Amino acid sequence: MRLSKNNINQIAVKNGLDIPNEKIFELPEKVLQFGTGVLLRALPDHFIDKANKQGLFNGRVVIVKSTDGDSTAFDMQDSLYTVCVRGVENGKTVEENIINASVSRVLSAKTEWPLILKCAYNPEMKIIISNTTEVGIQLVPDNINSEPPVSFPGKLLAFLFERFKAFGGTKESGMVIVPTELITDNGAKLESIVLELAHENDLDFKFIEWLENHNTFCNSLVDRIVPGKPNAADAKKIETALGYEDDLLTMSEVFRLWAIEGDERIKETLCFSKSDEGVIITPDITLFKELKLRLLNGTHTFNCGLAFLSGFNITREAMNDTIYGKFTKELMHTEIAPAIPFAIDKKVKEDFANRVFERFCNPFIEHQWQSITVQYTSKMKMRNIPLLQNHFELNNTVPAHMAAGFAGFLLYMKAVKREDGKYFGKRNDKLYEIKDGSAEYFFLVWENNSPDKVAEIVMQNEELWGADLTKLPGLLQSIQEYLTEFLSTGVLKTIAGIESKKVVV
Repeated sequence: MRLSKNNINQIAVKNGLDIPNEKIFELPEKVLQFGTGVLLRALPDHFIDKANKQGLFNGRVVIVKSTDGDSTAFDMQDSLYTVCVRGVENGKTVEENIINASVSRVLSAKTEWPLILKCAYNPEMKIIISNTTEVGIQLVPDNINSEPPVSFPGKLLAFLFERFKAFGGTKESGMVIVPTELITDNGAKLESIVLELAHENDLDFKFIEWLENHNTFCNSLVDRIVPGKPNAADAKKIETALGYEDDLLTMSEVFRLWAIEGDERIKETLCFSKSDEGVIITPDITLFKELKLRLLNGTHTFNCGLAFLSGFNITREAMNDTIYGKFTKELMHTEIAPAIPFAIDKKVKEDFANRVFERFCNPFIEHQWQSITVQYTSKMKMRNIPLLQNHFELNNTVPAHMAAGFAGFLLYMKAVKREDGKYFGKRNDKLYEIKDGSAEYFFLVWENNSPDKVAEIVMQNEELWGADLTKLPGLLQSIQEYLTEFLSTGVLKTIAGIESKKVVV
């Protein structure tokens, strides 16, 4: 039996299955969503579904599909899908199965653009959500009269212009736009691109005035690990337990956060926020950005190469190891948290770090260290170099765990083979691909220099880091020592003695 509206009544309530009431299918469409991805389905759409079931929002989502991907599964299942929440929260194992009924229909931008524009005439539709990946929020030449426009900002502008015409530019017809793409100040950047496109398309001044004064682009931050559909064997087990087939079945961790910059008016429009503490609407989301960027993403980046070279493939393997788990806790609590370049209460940082470690240990999520190493260099620059610099502003000691993490990065980037434009490192006797825009640079540096010289050359490269890292007192020497010990003794054995490797200058 396949999941669908017709089969809802035949699905037994078991295994903690949360089944929607049929009245939800009658709710009006209030949200236009650009993107069909698993993050949207398991985070914003999850909150909307939860609010609908609590009688708090009472509105559904129209999804705009911009890619050429097949939407048959949405059509066959009446846009229903199951979110399987798995993980550990406050020390307790959580397993939830939720049939999500937030989506009313999925429309293809390529073949159903007039139907998408028709949604602009719906007075109850007040919210636009997007996740078109970071590449989606870019300014490219576009004609909003195309069917459809090429870019996401172009499509959004065309919809808003249609909205303006539909309601004569009234204040009440303005929209709340909340992008979830993982870029800093995503709302502000999207707004600037849309305004630029409006000028390039020679649109009426009255429309531009309405666009600026009566529409709100909110910066937002999303955080949830959503692997999507499990492998075939695990999917079969879950579907057997649930009693139905679901081609859109989505695995998700327990932790969820959607931080949105907004005032009381935005809270009123986004009233689904009342359904879950994971939705936070506040005038400034910098605190949440810094916590996630430094303690979650920064810990990932200091750890990924180091953990992989220690012999671990999955995050929980490393965290459950006595030696490596202790290293990670020390890294987060004693070095990263104090070095965050933003004033945050110590207890808040400690609590967040503890939740991050709990997420890393999730027994249900197969989070590969190597997937975190993709574009390793740019992640190190954005997430961790500010931490190193701020540490030295505050202390006269080398941060031993950060230094080890940076040395692990250098060693991971040591390519031993180049083939068809790809670069490969070696762990034990097996090759691994280095997926990084700077892979060629590191290949050439390692090919012609000793480990000590590699560290010096790379750390002096201001083009890579925006600063000469060798000027941070004692850091170069510490990283050189770690590299030597990694190569002679082994990475995990070196980490075991990390406390004795702190250098006082």
